[in-house]
Amino acid sequence: MKIPNIPWNSIRFKLVLGVLLVTVPLITLLIYNNFYSMQVVHDQVALSNRNLISLYMGQIDSQLKDADRNLISLLSDFDLQLMNDPNTENEYQLAKHSVANKLASDVVLYKTVDAFFVYSKSRGDLLDVFNSTVPYAEREQVEQRLHQFLESKPDLAENGGNRWIVWQIGKDYYTLRILQSDDLYIGAWVNAKTLLIPLHLIDLGKEGSALLVSEAGEMMVSTNPITDDQLDLTKDFSSYYRSGDKNNLLIVGEPSQIGDFSLVAVIPDQQILQNLPNLSRLILMISIASIGLVPISLYLLRRIVLVPLKRLIVVMKRINTGNVNVRVETYPASDEIQMVNRTFNTMMTQIEELKINVYEEQINKQRAELQHLQLQINPHFFMNSLNILYNLAQVKNYELIQELTICLVRYFRFMFQSNLKFVLLREELQHVRNYVRIQELRFPKALSCSIDTVDFLEPFPVPPLVIQSLLENSIKHGMTLDKPLHIAVSIDLIETGTEPYVEIIVRDTGKGFSEHALAEIRSGNKVIDEEGEHIGIWNVHRRLQLLYDDQASISCYNDLPHGAVVEIRIPYHSKYAEGGGHGHASAFNRR
Repeated sequence: MKIPNIPWNSIRFKLVLGVLLVTVPLITLLIYNNFYSMQVVHDQVALSNRNLISLYMGQIDSQLKDADRNLISLLSDFDLQLMNDPNTENEYQLAKHSVANKLASDVVLYKTVDAFFVYSKSRGDLLDVFNSTVPYAEREQVEQRLHQFLESKPDLAENGGNRWIVWQIGKDYYTLRILQSDDLYIGAWVNAKTLLIPLHLIDLGKEGSALLVSEAGEMMVSTNPITDDQLDLTKDFSSYYRSGDKNNLLIVGEPSQIGDFSLVAVIPDQQILQNLPNLSRLILMISIASIGLVPISLYLLRRIVLVPLKRLIVVMKRINTGNVNVRVETYPASDEIQMVNRTFNTMMTQIEELKINVYEEQINKQRAELQHLQLQINPHFFMNSLNILYNLAQVKNYELIQELTICLVRYFRFMFQSNLKFVLLREELQHVRNYVRIQELRFPKALSCSIDTVDFLEPFPVPPLVIQSLLENSIKHGMTLDKPLHIAVSIDLIETGTEPYVEIIVRDTGKGFSEHALAEIRSGNKVIDEEGEHIGIWNVHRRLQLLYDDQASISCYNDLPHGAVVEIRIPYHSKYAEGGGHGHASAFNRR
């Protein structure tokens, strides 16, 4: 039975009931919150600092991984290979000088690394290049320890494997990475104080500190001195815990993924709970005031919001029927409501213009994204090309220097005009052959490429750099030191379906795609693995989407017995190529 004189279905009754249903539990929760707020504060502080520590630990790991990749790339350096097996002492000294110059340039680029070194076991010769900030006394101390360690010809599998190990030399701790290449040990080291420099920006209070801790729980270095000798840093950092003489220190840590150390934040309870009593009293005052303000708030809400809202809803219902000429009438109301009404009226008068602007903005956004994708240049390709020129200059092979220079000029000339949507297939293939020649100079007798196409497709418009991106992907992931890599490109017109299409197939004899990479590619995602992010095929896929919508396709699979295959299908008669920014391409479509 309904109680008389109560408007059960009115907004006023529902609003009062809703406010009470929200306010009463909220006030109860605020009061109850006083009894467990300390634990909540601890959790929130731990979570916040855990995220911050994880972020900085990720940055340290990322910088050390960059140094790792630099060391690995150095293994294939021509001069380093000469140091490994020189024919004469003069050849060894010249190669050593070249490697020293390269390491000197690298140590400037990798700010996190304090030094790179190369040690010859047979000669007992240590070549090391230091960052300019490393003091002379520290250099001597570390060199002496390195000599002692490397002279013993250690087994690297038993000394850290592929991880950064921790050494204590004197009072300082260091992280060290060593690789072996036949007669040479190649490595890098960094003082733990260098890794901790960015962490001085973390605000953990006057008595809080950020630490680097070894795998054995030894404190390597800290931003602030820790005087508590009962601090336990040997526990698992998967969750936070409390330690110290009075159990009043919050410990939050994150282990390194590539090194035998962890990054730890130590926060005293005094820093965490300094404002908690004031917060408890404030919560109680808010709870009491909220109870008294409920009826006043409802009355003001009705006059300020509900009545103007009802008038606006009436107008919107008329617009919903198709009458877009209706407007909200002017009446006395709050400044905000009047501004809403004026804005609403203005919006209705300009709706057609707004639709056009949105449409044009979407087109411009797609154009900008397409240009960005096309103008991505691989920095490693540029650096490797310069390295080839340098090596050729050393051996005074002027003919190859001239040839490579011309190839690079043609390559970058094509790259700088690649903001065009389409180029002729013959131009793309000329660029591909030029690119392959550069790679053949980089990998002599280790790379070959064949291109099979038909003459009548030469004036066909294609997106620039698509075929070259696929070849670059094959060389990057298929090239090994074991056997030569062959890449086959075939281009043909297929007319078996309802609509003819141009099929571009790129095959290589490399190791092929991993299952993870195939799954990510077929899902339309970028491939991310232990080597980082690979965007080559994703870049091509995204550009085909922007240019052809769903009319073009790309598929990837592994060949038998091995090798990767990428197939691209482009519609032969496409409206998207018209006006693509190249006169020949447009003329082809008109024919």
